[in-house]
Amino acid sequence: MTETHVDTVTFECPAGTVVGRVDGAVIRATGIRYARAGRFEIPTPEPASTEPIDATMWSPACPQNESDNLLRDQLGDAALGDLTGDEDCLRVSVTRPIDRDPDEELPVMVWIHGGSYVLGAADAPCHDPANLVAEQRIVVVSVGYRLGLFGFVGDGVNRPANLGLLDMIEALRWVRRNVAAFGGDPDSVTVFGESAGADAAAHLMIADGTEGLFRRVIMQSAPLGLARGRAGMCAAMVDATRQIDSTTPVDEVLATQSALARNPALLRHGRGALMAFGTQYGHAPLPAEDQVDTAWEHRAADVEILVGWNAREAAFFTAGISLLGGLQKIPIAGPALYELIVRGVTKAVYTSAADEFIRRHRRVGGLAARYVLEWGVPGNPLRAAHTVDIPLLFGDQTTWDGAPVLVGHKWSEVEQNGRRLRRLWAGFARDGWTSPADVPGLIRFGRD
Repeated sequence: MTETHVDTVTFECPAGTVVGRVDGAVIRATGIRYARAGRFEIPTPEPASTEPIDATMWSPACPQNESDNLLRDQLGDAALGDLTGDEDCLRVSVTRPIDRDPDEELPVMVWIHGGSYVLGAADAPCHDPANLVAEQRIVVVSVGYRLGLFGFVGDGVNRPANLGLLDMIEALRWVRRNVAAFGGDPDSVTVFGESAGADAAAHLMIADGTEGLFRRVIMQSAPLGLARGRAGMCAAMVDATRQIDSTTPVDEVLATQSALARNPALLRHGRGALMAFGTQYGHAPLPAEDQVDTAWEHRAADVEILVGWNAREAAFFTAGISLLGGLQKIPIAGPALYELIVRGVTKAVYTSAADEFIRRHRRVGGLAARYVLEWGVPGNPLRAAHTVDIPLLFGDQTTWDGAPVLVGHKWSEVEQNGRRLRRLWAGFARDGWTSPADVPGLIRFGRD
């Protein structure tokens, strides 16, 4: 067996001595524990280590059901790679440019991955920030947090609610304390996330204890249309899972989670059942549902936001439904009806609520910008669909080889448009909103 030499780099920070590694044009410090928590326990911050912290291994993924994994269906092996699953997943990974000057303070972008609060991982190949970091000279911190039943179902009495959100808050506190040691500016932190990660970013704005932890937020494809009116559904989910406790085997927890998500009875609670797991209002660290608008208004002056969606978000989901997909084969009327359905679902789940979020933010004096991503190959059923922004921001050609979401795309065009989008995102993190020009075929910005 041949051993591969790895160049290591040591960082001295409040968390302890962190040993990372050189990886091409970046330095990675991965799998750093920021907090600990037993099952269904509130996270407690990790104390400073007296021993060197080995940060050369990827963070584990929170245990999740990989069968019928829509992310893997569309993103291929990039969705999770070969990451191991472990409930001990409260880890962060830091990536910074290799050529940072000793006195250089770089903007920090904290990535919250998506996956309907049941799928995904901080260090999944589809979220590799190396190109973003090397090109744009920023520091990216990728956050692992608890998913599904492990992190997002609770009554606040027998089982805390919003554990995954509490995990993220501890991660942001870790960033505040430690990121300067990696060359990042703790006063220039942007939280960015996609899908459920964007929904989480929105709710971190109004979560107790987050004041001063970040200045800007980028919300990509946040399903804000599913955030309200969830109390009855959440209560039913708690009732259906009371038998799960700290001793229940992981496989049994995941089987229960899968059965719960597929239970037709959830549909009686409305469209929130489309993303059954998620944040719960009225439980720490979130205000009651009738107070959330006021809470967002109070934070508007402190947090600048960039909010947007992909033009055909819902096509990510409808493309896999045979009945709907068949509409596209019906001459003349079929494709038109299919697109009408895609537009309607996109509006209900994503665009209407996001527009209202932006209007409210601006109405009370906050700075808010809006975008629509239009990118994709004509004729590709996933054109401008949910997740198409991910291969533009993260990974490289090897990462995305064979991924269904990129069928029909030339890699040279992916890379060209990826550089453009990475420049826009990092520019917002660095300087705030600067009203950039539209890029035809890629992205357009709201001017109202």
